[in-house]
Amino acid sequence: MKKVLIANRGEIAVRIARACADEGLTSVAVYSEPDAESFHVRMADEAYALPGSSPAETYLDIPTVLAVAERSGADAVHPGYGFLSENAEFARAVVAAGLTWIGPDADVIEALGNKVTAREIAVRAGAPLVPGTDGPVPDAAEARAFAEEHGLPIAIKAAFGGGGRGMRIARELDEVEGAFDAAVREATAAFGRGECFVERFLDRPRHVEAQVVADTHGTVTVVGTRDCSLQRRHQKLVEEAPAPFLTDEQRATLHESARAICREAGYTGAGTVEYLVAPDGLISFLEVNTRLQVEHPVSEQTSGVDLVREQFRVARGLPLSIPEDPAAHGHAFEFRLNAEDPALGFLPTPGTVEAFEAPTGAGVRVDTGVRSGSVVPAQYDSLLAKLIVWGEDRQQALLRSRAALRELVVRGLPTVIPFHQAVLEEDAFTSQERLGVHTTWIEDEFARDLAASPYLAPAAGQRSTFTLEIDGRAVRVGLPEELADALLRCGASPAVVGQAGAAASPGTGEDDAALTAPMNGTVVTWLVSDGAQVDTGQPVLVVEAMKMETPVRAHRGGTLSRADVAEGASVTAGQTLAEIS
Repeated sequence: MKKVLIANRGEIAVRIARACADEGLTSVAVYSEPDAESFHVRMADEAYALPGSSPAETYLDIPTVLAVAERSGADAVHPGYGFLSENAEFARAVVAAGLTWIGPDADVIEALGNKVTAREIAVRAGAPLVPGTDGPVPDAAEARAFAEEHGLPIAIKAAFGGGGRGMRIARELDEVEGAFDAAVREATAAFGRGECFVERFLDRPRHVEAQVVADTHGTVTVVGTRDCSLQRRHQKLVEEAPAPFLTDEQRATLHESARAICREAGYTGAGTVEYLVAPDGLISFLEVNTRLQVEHPVSEQTSGVDLVREQFRVARGLPLSIPEDPAAHGHAFEFRLNAEDPALGFLPTPGTVEAFEAPTGAGVRVDTGVRSGSVVPAQYDSLLAKLIVWGEDRQQALLRSRAALRELVVRGLPTVIPFHQAVLEEDAFTSQERLGVHTTWIEDEFARDLAASPYLAPAAGQRSTFTLEIDGRAVRVGLPEELADALLRCGASPAVVGQAGAAASPGTGEDDAALTAPMNGTVVTWLVSDGAQVDTGQPVLVVEAMKMETPVRAHRGGTLSRADVAEGASVTAGQTLAEIS
């Protein structure tokens, strides 16, 4: 293994490229048209374009990615997280192409990626579990029948999903049908398959996970535990290691059951076994993520283990450098730095990072995919960077985190930094006696009023695609829109064959009757019919932006008249979606 193609983007592509440099490997980046100027492109030793802008035609297109691997001479592929990282078909295609797959075997990915078979593996391994269906349920009626038998609330989950996508909670019987339909719809859009299963939902649980790494020689090491309870819309925001306020018995259960599950599945490489921990201490297996996690740095900081380099060792057939579970040293927090406005319900906000100034000091690490001037495109998720802070104990790590967040500067677009600063003043999170947060704490109990960001989210970083004739050969060239406009004004006359990211003008917002789009995105579904009576605050439609569904609520009561905006249509911030008279 000498040359690794990184089938990803952003901060994780940068992270893997750095590990390649440490290991003496050549790194190969891939990039879509919106990512042409991205930091990960500059960080890698080589970079190749993936024509197109949407995930489906770039980072998710298996033949295109493998064609780059062949063209570049790469002999291995690291998938990072997200995109194709848990796609068994991709893993098989990489191996079939004669390349080294840096991850678990495709059959293992398939078994653990299906939550139903993963649950069966957990049962065989003796892992703790709550009641659930034996497989996907065919319709909402069967989901309702499960709720009537086992009680509420229930969780409806995508069988082939993860990361909170394709999951809905029903707390009342009359909510089951809508929750089931939403879960199926989101699962189909995100993963290409809509099968969902049902299980009892533990109310107000903590989200605790075990980081594992396993080699091909039979060694399964549990690197440590993490708590990832601070989430919005089932997406993590703050993580810490080791998971605090667990008993020795709970910690032993997590370590041993995670090890048993991985052995039962024949797991190799880095992975995460996730659990829910109820307020009464009950532990229930949740799922296995067959890849590197976003939050892996907190485990690295408290264990001294470089998980990406361990992945390289496993892929080469070498034994782990850590044959036994390492003892945790100190405490670490990770704060995800997302382009979202927490004052507006964590509204995704793509745009340009005018300034990015990372904090420094003892115990501070920043994993980033941006620099000053970077563009955060709307086509992908909202993660810009991660701030990781280590201390000798949890209280020192909290003190250092406050200082680092004060020093951190991100200008030009909204971020979740104000939330992070606020949560570090919440006793539920900072208490020395207990951890009072849970997976829906942000939605249910976080009551601080945060000021809306002064930054708007204009359509930034658009690129125009031209066909130029060079030596008699037609060549497609992507240019930043500002440069393309300047060239045209100067008299250049390339033939415009398409324009990536071009957006309609936003509505003025001056008409009080107008219900406007809160962000650039895609209409997923209308929740009310044309001409319906709506109440103030009632969800009217759902818009997806940066891999997150956001309900758009009526700003006033009255009769709704839809604009000519169909499901699947792209909309821009400020565009009129409907009028309420």
